[in-house]
Amino acid sequence: MRCFIRHPSDIPIDCRVARHGPSRRDFLKNISSGGLCFQTQAALRRGCLIHLTIPVQEPAFEATGTIAWCRRTNSHYEVGVQFADASTEFAVRMVEQVCQIYHYQREVLEKEGRSLSGADAAAEWVAKYARDFPA
Repeated sequence: MRCFIRHPSDIPIDCRVARHGPSRRDFLKNISSGGLCFQTQAALRRGCLIHLTIPVQEPAFEATGTIAWCRRTNSHYEVGVQFADASTEFAVRMVEQVCQIYHYQREVLEKEGRSLSGADAAAEWVAKYARDFPA
């Protein structure tokens, strides 16, 4: 049984596996206060440290974690990352914002009939509400 509620998302995520390795753009699949899952085209090795940047706010959310698992799914891989202890507080804030963005996306569809991608909903939500989100 999972310890955290998972929050679906398709927000872009930048990942760098090695300390000075290249960064790549992938897509977040879900996030919890304990970690996240993202989709990528390449298999990643379990146990490696990974630096993550999620550009849904200014400044962008950044965290370091450990690759907990990597599974091939159809034509891509799903990678599970466990946040490092020092990042947990920031991870919880990120979860709260992702929930707000997801809610905003559904609300815009219901009230305005506009279907927004996760990235578009995040950009609109950040422009309208991020400055009022509790620190």
